[in-house]
Amino acid sequence: MSFVHLHTHTQYSLLDGANKIKDLVPHVAKAGMPALAMTDHGNMFGAVDFYQACEAGGVQPIIGCEVYVAPRSRFDKSQARSEDPETGGNYHLVLLARNEKGYRNLCRMVTQAYTEGYYYKPRIDRELLNEFNEGIFCLSGCLGSEVNQAIQRGDTGRAREVAKEFAQIFDKDRYYIEVQDNHMAEQELSNRELFSLARDLGLPLIATNDCHYLQPGDAHAHEALLCIQTGRTLSDPDRFKFPTDQLFVKTPEEMKAAFPEFPEAISNTVDLAKRCDFKMSFGQYEFPEFELDDNDTLEAALEREAAEGLERRLEKIRKISKNWGEDILKEYQDRLRIELDIIKSMGFSGYFLIVSDFILWAKRRGIPVGPGRGSAAGSLVAYAMEITDIDPIPLGLLFERFLNPERISMPDIDVDFCYERRDEVIQYVREKYGEDRVAQIITFGTLKGKAALKDVGRVLEFTYGETDKLAKLYPAARQGRDFNLEQALSMEPKLREIAETGDRERQLFDYAG
Repeated sequence: MSFVHLHTHTQYSLLDGANKIKDLVPHVAKAGMPALAMTDHGNMFGAVDFYQACEAGGVQPIIGCEVYVAPRSRFDKSQARSEDPETGGNYHLVLLARNEKGYRNLCRMVTQAYTEGYYYKPRIDRELLNEFNEGIFCLSGCLGSEVNQAIQRGDTGRAREVAKEFAQIFDKDRYYIEVQDNHMAEQELSNRELFSLARDLGLPLIATNDCHYLQPGDAHAHEALLCIQTGRTLSDPDRFKFPTDQLFVKTPEEMKAAFPEFPEAISNTVDLAKRCDFKMSFGQYEFPEFELDDNDTLEAALEREAAEGLERRLEKIRKISKNWGEDILKEYQDRLRIELDIIKSMGFSGYFLIVSDFILWAKRRGIPVGPGRGSAAGSLVAYAMEITDIDPIPLGLLFERFLNPERISMPDIDVDFCYERRDEVIQYVREKYGEDRVAQIITFGTLKGKAALKDVGRVLEFTYGETDKLAKLYPAARQGRDFNLEQALSMEPKLREIAETGDRERQLFDYAG
């Protein structure tokens, strides 16, 4: 009998999940598990990384999220916040995308959790669950769930009421009672009631392990990660920690042995995975719609705007050029024709029109716009349409560095707006092209080798002098590329010597790695 982990945290459960996707997927594949779910806390940051890694590793990816559910409305931000850093007074619930509709609905809920429900944590509520549950499976959740919290309070009647509510929202065949075997007394108490509740209400059981790290031996390193999150040290008796070392990626055999009397809790994981058929598509570009007059086309509009824009630019060039002639005019016209043919053939006409539109809008309102940077400065079309203010011809800049038909990828136009009025431009684009067509790019700060040594050193109570000595031995980045800890140890003998000095030092380097 196989098994599928449906409650798994990756490194995108920031400073909480210690499962690196690049290690997690091969581990699952090697254990013979056919599928794997990603259920990070309150976000779907890792969805694409996870999906692509699973596809490459021969494992079926299931995209999910462990959402935070507000006790009342997501708009209600007046309730006292719980002292529990895990729940913060909110309830945990695991949602899994069954198909594309489910993925889109999950994205909507997670987005609104941030834009409407954020209060210490991104929170959804029952209103969103009722509106966007189509195509989604729901697991009742860990000890932080509403069902389990009621059981822990001794209110089994309320636990059953909540389970009935969710079974009604998701239908009985999409709502599962989640059980875990994590060697915690609280979980054992919950499990006894959950088994009874599932039987009485006719709800399917499903076994999970709330995986936060890969191997049993990673539990201590995970505790160090939680200390970095909370600013505590490992010796602090009051620090936040999980009261178990069982939240690793267990094998199918270990999961089966945990629930010998309930084999359906194991087989249901495989059945649920088989019912998931969401596929991500890559390499297809979906642009917002650029408004056109009747009978006009994107290609014709681009040609017209570029030709008229070039004529305006050339008017000024003629006045200041000392050697203007027909040969120079022909060079500009030929270059414009070549670029337009490539842009149109690659399907990027609308993209240029949209970028030109919001840049011209900003300029007309006196919002300072940068002259252009990066490879886009090599485009005469961009110059003609006032996307850039850099003439590529006298500077010998190549269009092919920006857009090459032999290497099909999105054109990357970097635009700098005055920081004081940048929000006005973003708002204009949202209003004209739609809120759901505009996004800002996230940047993840990761702990590089040197920073990891310092942070873990603090958690393990190394002195500043000790960690500073290690930092100074760490090899400097080369050509903008940092070295990971393994590379640093192979490059610097003195660093390697310290790492092998004693148990304390080995622990530091093990955790930092």
